[in-house]
Amino acid sequence: MNLKKFTLALFTLTLILMLSTVGLAAEVDLRIYHLNDVHARIEADDYAGSIGYAKVATLLKQARREKENVMFLDAGDTFHGQTIANINQGAAVVYLLNLMQLDAMAIGNHDFNYGQQRLSELAEIANFPLLSANLNRIDGSMIDFKKDFIIKQYGDLKVGVFGLSTPETAYKTHPKNVEGLIFRDPVTTARKMVAQLSDKVDVIIAVTHLGISEGSKYTSKKVAAEVPGIDLIVDGHSHNLLPHGMMVNDTLIVQTGEYSKNLGYVDLTINNGQVTNKTANLIPEEETKSVKADYLISTVIERINRANELITSQVVGSTAVELDGAREHVRTGETNLGNLITDAMKAKLDTDVAITNGGGIRASIDQGQITQGEVISVLPFGNTAMAIQISGADLKAALEHGVSEYPAHEGLFPQISGIKFTFKGDAPVGERVQEVWVNGKLLDPAAQYTVATNDFMKAGGDGYTMFSQAPVVKEVGGLEEVLMDYIAEHSPIKPAVEDRIIVK
Repeated sequence: MNLKKFTLALFTLTLILMLSTVGLAAEVDLRIYHLNDVHARIEADDYAGSIGYAKVATLLKQARREKENVMFLDAGDTFHGQTIANINQGAAVVYLLNLMQLDAMAIGNHDFNYGQQRLSELAEIANFPLLSANLNRIDGSMIDFKKDFIIKQYGDLKVGVFGLSTPETAYKTHPKNVEGLIFRDPVTTARKMVAQLSDKVDVIIAVTHLGISEGSKYTSKKVAAEVPGIDLIVDGHSHNLLPHGMMVNDTLIVQTGEYSKNLGYVDLTINNGQVTNKTANLIPEEETKSVKADYLISTVIERINRANELITSQVVGSTAVELDGAREHVRTGETNLGNLITDAMKAKLDTDVAITNGGGIRASIDQGQITQGEVISVLPFGNTAMAIQISGADLKAALEHGVSEYPAHEGLFPQISGIKFTFKGDAPVGERVQEVWVNGKLLDPAAQYTVATNDFMKAGGDGYTMFSQAPVVKEVGGLEEVLMDYIAEHSPIKPAVEDRIIVK
């Protein structure tokens, strides 16, 4: 009997230990690192507060040594925006992300800036997929540069990742770049993706370029609110900083701000196929001061810069003041850099007025010498400058449209020359602009005015549809060339804010 009792006790203990072991094996941890809206700011930059890819690579390598399951995602607007990438049309960024073992990237609106053909070429050399489930061709044919989703496996854990791109891409890149494409409703698409993935994976992640801006119709918040079953949304587009994420129903939404100023990470705990815990954190640039830059990434960046230096280091002039191109300033009010750019456009094209979208201004310039590289960083989109002719009524309509999303930081906000206007920021949309003067005289709705603008806006970009049918009366070279010539002729420059735009 004693032997039987001992045997039974031993069997019971063994069973308990086996069950305990099964329980431990069923619990899995997954860490997801993420970036968004880097806009090719891949170098460490104390002025901009950018961590840079070399230090991000070090942090990723450390995590992969210490943790069993690590994923790295990018939420888009990555390939374009700085000279280091623009000169080689995004190839530098792709090569670096290949070395950093990026798992997947959402396609952002500015990732189309080199055109569809170039995006296809970048997808060819990328070791990671470009994701956008709601992107289709109007004619139904296949798109070779994107996938709808991927499934990653970590041991027995299966993770589904699908992508969504903002429908605003139709007018937040040059319309020529997205000819023949359609961006379908992200909410409807997300429902289909969840239905398709839910019985195949344990975790569903959406990597999205939608944003949470109040000025956007489709946001990641809307997707999370209306589509159950998404465990995590790694988001971009609106450049928001979400230090510990945002919970909407049972979905965690994360963003890192912009320009690699922060590296985000999310820790998920999965137990028996269910996500039981999720936490979000950021590693800000100031916490990476002691992080050693990865040697390989640093070397590659150095070689790219050396190749570009012959072009970018040429000095075009100087400025006696800092030129303010900060995103939050050029998208909500007049800045001295906005005035400088539009003054240059107006002078070059000899027009009554000039107007450019604040979203087209992508950087500031320090006081002192100005190089070609700095100008290209300010105006990285390769737009051309042109003059159109429109009525005073359409000109006022353009200004109304430009302030329609204020105070949201939207790229359609106008920077102007030859015009002064007042508007009420809290008035109903369409009734905000109060008074408009053109070269000191009240605007005449029936008069015809010549307007210097860029080809993006002329094509209806940023929603400026009132420009799309206007006749072109003159066209010159690239917008960055126009600015360089103006700086060279007027150096040292000292543009100021002149109350061209007054908020009441």
